[in-house]
Amino acid sequence: MSENTQDILKEAAAAAALGGSLFSTFDIIMLVILFGAAVWWLYSSRKESKKDDLLLSNYAIQPAGSIQVTENSFIKKLQSSGRSLVVFYGSQTGTGEEFAGRLAKEGIRYKMKGMVADPEECDMEELTKLKDIPNSLAVFCLATYGEGDPTDNAMDFIEWLKNEQDLTGLNYAVFGLGNKTYEHYNAVAIYVDKRLEELGATRVYELGLGDDDANIEDDFITWKDKFWPSVCEKYNIESTGEEELTRQFRLVTHAPEEFKPHEIFTGEIARLHSLQNQRPPYDAKNPFLAQIVVNRELHKGGDRSCLHVELNIAGSNMRYEAGDHVAVYPINDNNLVDRLGELTGADLDEVFSLINTDQESTKKHPFPCPTSYRTALSHYVEITAMPRTHILRELVEYCSDEEDKKKLLLMATNSQEGKALYQSFVVDACRNVVHILEDIKSCKPPLDHLCELLPRLQPRYYSISSSPKLYPETIHVTAVVVKYKTPTGRVNKGVTTTWLAENKPEPDKPFPRVPVYVRKSQFRLPMQTQTPILMVGPGTGLAPFRGFLQERAHARAQGRPVGDTVLYFGCRHRDQDFIYQEELEEFEKNGDVTLHLAFSRDQPQKIYVTHLLEKNLEQIWDIIGKRNGHFYICGDAKNMAVDVRNIVIKAVQEIGGRSETEAVQFLKKLESMKKYSADVWS
Repeated sequence: MSENTQDILKEAAAAAALGGSLFSTFDIIMLVILFGAAVWWLYSSRKESKKDDLLLSNYAIQPAGSIQVTENSFIKKLQSSGRSLVVFYGSQTGTGEEFAGRLAKEGIRYKMKGMVADPEECDMEELTKLKDIPNSLAVFCLATYGEGDPTDNAMDFIEWLKNEQDLTGLNYAVFGLGNKTYEHYNAVAIYVDKRLEELGATRVYELGLGDDDANIEDDFITWKDKFWPSVCEKYNIESTGEEELTRQFRLVTHAPEEFKPHEIFTGEIARLHSLQNQRPPYDAKNPFLAQIVVNRELHKGGDRSCLHVELNIAGSNMRYEAGDHVAVYPINDNNLVDRLGELTGADLDEVFSLINTDQESTKKHPFPCPTSYRTALSHYVEITAMPRTHILRELVEYCSDEEDKKKLLLMATNSQEGKALYQSFVVDACRNVVHILEDIKSCKPPLDHLCELLPRLQPRYYSISSSPKLYPETIHVTAVVVKYKTPTGRVNKGVTTTWLAENKPEPDKPFPRVPVYVRKSQFRLPMQTQTPILMVGPGTGLAPFRGFLQERAHARAQGRPVGDTVLYFGCRHRDQDFIYQEELEEFEKNGDVTLHLAFSRDQPQKIYVTHLLEKNLEQIWDIIGKRNGHFYICGDAKNMAVDVRNIVIKAVQEIGGRSETEAVQFLKKLESMKKYSADVWS
């Protein structure tokens, strides 16, 4: 019996002895009940403790010097396959994974057989043991997204790295994928490169920084063309000089009778029939098939289109907050899919599988297999993006015309002439793979190889434009339909918005459905409703602020104190693209918001939200400097967000009386406290 139990018994006995004078019968009964509950709790705790001990006894706690090889052991895979190069990737859109694959594949040319690894699926503590493999090297291709955040699959690795003590003997290199229009450009790669050095690891080649706002493909090629000579020097090896165009996946074509229809993937992200037999929780690999219950046009005129879409998430158990993002899985345009079938001479309804030739790889297929070519092109591969140079290099082998071969080969090189041609022919002309096959007429690749080469179709993220306080069972999306004419005279369309525009609810018909999931954001309203806020959101940058306004108005309607709410919104014309005009005017009428509106083309001199903001420096400082308020930006990262940031710094200087250095530091402090937040895109 424990000391606690003995004490309780003594107290109960004493209480019984004094019952006649100090305690009533009711008191004694209550003490007995409490005593019984305490004994039960102590017994249960002891039982749970024993159960936990039993569970823990199944796991041997290994000292750092003797790491146990587990199923997710990349060390074991390297050793069993005679490899020394492992390339880890942190990827949100697939580009980081693609770059990692290219580096691992090129390793063969330098007598370093490579392996691609997802840090989320690996025991990253094994990095301490990589030095035991002769001539080993770890490369990290890491993307940064949001406010300097790691990608979802790299988060645990970054946390582990913060707490690790010693990586002496590890040889490494880092290439970062970022965007210079964002404040925290390549923050993750910069941190990992520095942290690995602090832990005693040896940098084999300098940190590479790719800028997606310029030409990240060019940045990557330039970096790796200098990276490999450094590797050769470090390990005293020489390039074989031979470029091996080996396929990563082998084709298996299936006879019609080989699989029943329900055994073939038809667009599921990971699990077969996951879209037919829905099971929570819903995430990137298991999205919820939401009904599109509302899909209406927001623009009142002009040649552009902006959609208000409402997604029904009732019964999904998905929760969201104002400021979160919704990921929407798109479907490629049927016309482009059919055209690719024509250009490659393929039967789009033929069922096939692509199987990884590397048996040690955790990635057995590039996308769910078996499936049909039509499904692969519609749901699994990106056919509207501009193909990168390594794809053009592979296409060379399928050209019958020598001039076509030379052209594609030149664009795949790192020469100035090749870069210039790639920029003009592919980037400036906005050519996707369909356009390239149409214009390089002798190029006839097999469709299965194209499916292997093209990147995986990624979900598109949208700022949620509603509040769960008002709409707990629907998610609202505000999206401009992307459509533009290219220099070649073609019309390019956005994948998701084109699909959404064509899928509107119709009377007496089932609602259209689309796979979605919620991605949490740091873009949040203050905890206290009385905290003043200032929001800058031109165009569809208004989206999250619509949710913010709904939430603040709801709080006010419930009698809670709500601080000043200021919104700067802008568009081209008041009578054409002033989205949610009636709602905003109603919010203003009810005292829920103070509006500052800029209609850039309603007068000869263009007026933007930044012009209005610059006239109100006192208001900016009053909210963020005097009243501890929050400042928010949503929209274009390249120009608007930069201009707004500079105006805020100006307000801190001129009205707050700080020097430029002090103003910049003040703003950084606000950012670290989540009082200056940006949800921007380029």
